[in-house]
Amino acid sequence: EVLSKLIEEESLDQRIVTDVLVDDEAFSELYPHQAEDIDSKSIQRLEVRTVSMEEMAHDVVGELPKVINIMASGSRRSAALLRQAELAEGLEVLQDIIAVSRDMLTTIRVLRAQFSREASQELDALGNTLGDLLGEMGDVMGNEDWVLLADLLEYEYLPACEGWRAVIDQLAGDVKAAQAA
Repeated sequence: EVLSKLIEEESLDQRIVTDVLVDDEAFSELYPHQAEDIDSKSIQRLEVRTVSMEEMAHDVVGELPKVINIMASGSRRSAALLRQAELAEGLEVLQDIIAVSRDMLTTIRVLRAQFSREASQELDALGNTLGDLLGEMGDVMGNEDWVLLADLLEYEYLPACEGWRAVIDQLAGDVKAAQAA
């Protein structure tokens, strides 16, 4: 009720809720709509912590290089496992890499839409390259060519990951400019 009311009153306009504390304890729903089951009369103190969109974006952009490091080390590990015929573990790591890649692309797309001052041909090219590469990797998996999949991970996916660093630097500059404005 409280969050709905805050949103209706536009008190949270351009802000992101990071924490909700109920009686000085962090609150997180264990099941959907759990908050509806709490009698508001039993609450002594309610604290809603927020940050500006720009501050959250700055923090997220600061974490993206770590994501690229995870993607790069995961691709090396998956390639090594596939070459050693450790297929189950190698494919499990690859599945995680694909999920992380998808999440990173979504995050970059959202940040770009909100904060980029101009179109980035480099970003578009890298996005297309990664999309095409993931599609090719899917085809190779269908053919069960594990050595070729390992080669794609090591010699194409890994360099593509490194290409994202310049895009992230540009995006970080855009977010910083928005914070200064």
